[in-house]
Amino acid sequence: MEYENIKIEKEGAVAIVSIDRPKVLNALNDQTIAELDSCFTSIAADNNILCVILTGGGEKSFVAGADIGELAVCDVVSGRAKCDRGQTLLFKIENLPQPVIAAVNGFALGGGCEIAMACDIRLASDKAKIGQPEVNLGIIPGYGGTQRLTRLVGPGKAKEMIFTGDFVTAQEAYRIGLIDQIYPPEELMTKAKEMAEKIASKGPLAIRAAKEAINLGLDVDLKSGCAHEAALFAGICASDDKNEGTNAFLEKRKAEFKGK
Repeated sequence: MEYENIKIEKEGAVAIVSIDRPKVLNALNDQTIAELDSCFTSIAADNNILCVILTGGGEKSFVAGADIGELAVCDVVSGRAKCDRGQTLLFKIENLPQPVIAAVNGFALGGGCEIAMACDIRLASDKAKIGQPEVNLGIIPGYGGTQRLTRLVGPGKAKEMIFTGDFVTAQEAYRIGLIDQIYPPEELMTKAKEMAEKIASKGPLAIRAAKEAINLGLDVDLKSGCAHEAALFAGICASDDKNEGTNAFLEKRKAEFKGK
């Protein structure tokens, strides 16, 4: 499918999704949200894609927030509908069967910070600026920012960032656990692709099960999380991938996983 505001490339088993509105710093308007939703629905159903990289077009911005022109005319009904659409997309990314790596190549503000937090792993350029500045517009984060930021950095730091609307540097984001790795701008996509290819080389069923177990475990008690982990482990023991992986190890050769 052709899109106006995003681009999709495939390199082997890795899909690279770029939000491509560089003239407005890749701001998330309603059309872009809809296109991303359609794109990730297609990716979820594609067993040939084993890892995804999400990034921003151009050199300045990952996503610089929402489209302010659209926000300015929101009332109670349309504002709730906007939040629902954005949150639906972010849950889709968060629960995608394949891992999603955010390559934060510049500003990740408001909805940009929120979409990065919905990804599994966040890599950033050392020039990136990250924040939830919605209070400067008289609103609050609406795509899950109050919830995911708190879970990632703790309530105190989340409140500081959201209440002040201040940006943090990539280095500070790394220090507080909001970003997982930092690279020079010219190395960011290379490093993201290297990580994606490494993940794609592992057992696909195992990667999907591990993501499911980790995500579910964030919302349940330890015992329930471990029970779900055990159920997933048991299911994988019946797979061809498990047989291939263990046999390859014993035979001292590289495993050739089929996702079965």
